[in-house]
Amino acid sequence: MGNIKQITRAMEMVATTKLRRFQDSAVSSRPYAREIAQLLGRLGASMGDRLAERPVFRPGAGELTALLVVGSDRGLCGAYNSQLFASLERWLAANRDKQVRFFVFGKRAYQYLQKRGLPVERYFVDPPLEKIDYRLAKFVAKTLSDAFSSGQYREVLVHYTAFESMAKYVPTTIPFLPVQVQGGEAGQAATGGDGDVILEPSVDHLLDKLVPRYLETRIHNALLESITSEYASRRMAMKNATDAATDMQALLKGVYNRKRQEGITKDLLDIVGGAEALRGK
Repeated sequence: MGNIKQITRAMEMVATTKLRRFQDSAVSSRPYAREIAQLLGRLGASMGDRLAERPVFRPGAGELTALLVVGSDRGLCGAYNSQLFASLERWLAANRDKQVRFFVFGKRAYQYLQKRGLPVERYFVDPPLEKIDYRLAKFVAKTLSDAFSSGQYREVLVHYTAFESMAKYVPTTIPFLPVQVQGGEAGQAATGGDGDVILEPSVDHLLDKLVPRYLETRIHNALLESITSEYASRRMAMKNATDAATDMQALLKGVYNRKRQEGITKDLLDIVGGAEALRGK
């Protein structure tokens, strides 16, 4: 039991160290993602009805739905994967009319989908999610964008675990393509909340540059929050395992001490009984 406790304690410390690194990255990336989304909303609103002419802002020509599922590569992370899969099952039950093709991150998610017999279009193996960087997010965003523009898919969604706090991480499904311009930001731009602005270069040129960066940022944030949630869950699971090992160790020590005391008492009684018997003779 002592060896198990040492192992779980070491795993808890490793998870805590990695959690801090990923959490810092996830939190620091949010302001940039928020600003780029607001900028896209203002530019989209300034285009008015012309925005619908751009393919990435309207549903695709196909009938399929692409769903990127972000799971973990390893276990020992508590209820992280089970909660993700339970949320996925609820989403599938609520969208039975959709023909879904899956794009997958994480060995556990891939094994789950394979076991369920669900169609996996692409399994991202290398690099692993733990080595996430912006180049990986850019590659995934381009893969999903190419699938959307191929004419097979009507929409692309992302199913991941949103990190809210050290003790709260929520499985979430968000739209990825077509790009949805947020109403509040669009309304502000349409009403002239920022005043008259002259853009150079043109709005079309800016959107051509901004949309890919916006999509890459959304994927980057989803992957970051998923790996952060995974390590938060693993840290909690290993802490609970360490605490359970401590309690069990104390319980077993108490049982051992009682058994030892009973053995000593029995031996003493045997000695006293033998002495009394010799004295009687």
